[in-house]
Amino acid sequence: MGGHRRIVLVAIAGALIISTSAPLVRLAAVSPATSAFFRCAYAVPPMAVLAWLERRRLGPLGRRETAIAWAAGLLFALDLLFWHHTIAYVGAGLATVLGNLQVFIVAFAAWAIFRERPSGRLMVATPVVFAGVALISGLFDSAAYGSDPLLGALAGTATSVSYAVFLLLMKGGSQRAAGPLAHATAVAALAIAALSPVFGGADLVPAWPAHGWLLLLALGPQVLGWSLITYSLPRQPAALTALLLLVQPLTTVALSALTLGERPSPLQLAGCAVIVLGVLYGSRGAQPARTEAEQDAQVPKTSTV
Repeated sequence: MGGHRRIVLVAIAGALIISTSAPLVRLAAVSPATSAFFRCAYAVPPMAVLAWLERRRLGPLGRRETAIAWAAGLLFALDLLFWHHTIAYVGAGLATVLGNLQVFIVAFAAWAIFRERPSGRLMVATPVVFAGVALISGLFDSAAYGSDPLLGALAGTATSVSYAVFLLLMKGGSQRAAGPLAHATAVAALAIAALSPVFGGADLVPAWPAHGWLLLLALGPQVLGWSLITYSLPRQPAALTALLLLVQPLTTVALSALTLGERPSPLQLAGCAVIVLGVLYGSRGAQPARTEAEQDAQVPKTSTV
């Protein structure tokens, strides 16, 4: 139990660090593709050092682990490109809430892939959560915050799908943290550079102080935050990790209001509350995370930590 609690605390710490991502993107004031690219590019050197230290202790990554990390990098590139556009459309706070619909996608996918059966609560909460997305989108709100709330809701949903697949790949790929994340981050940087023309283009020489904010974004959320999350992913149920990552949107909404002056409309804030409460309700059964076979046999799952 002590080991499990430690892993949970590591995941929460990672989520808190990652919660500064969207405000840092807004403070950098560059195009979505630019911030997505430099978030990864500046993170590659320190991640490579951490991966080298890990390799000295544990040996090189296997071919399968490397291939999965590369695939995760491609999904992470799409996740960042969609999400940074969502920030531009609806602000840092709402974008982070929309980007965390992955809880449901991860839970259902983990059922199919890892046989981690979700609770019945998840079925009930799913339509409730997407009602919250509709409220954030501004469909029923003439005073919705953001330059394009509807497009922001669509981009946020695409973010969640990419994010969910990335999390599942990182969970299933390796028990290591630094090596897979270093590979994924490097591949993501290359993929973002290649895809940037489709996503509005990237300015590869941003002026100061943009470089400072982007460097902080890379070293904080990308290197430290994601190293903690990647460490915790294979050591606990996928649905539980996704649930713990809800710390991120809640903290980001508060940070964005305090530091950026973002003021979502009452209906949009209600949508945030609906999403968070729906996810909390729907994911309450995630922690035990018995597989189908274990549930059918009524044999409790033993901890691997």
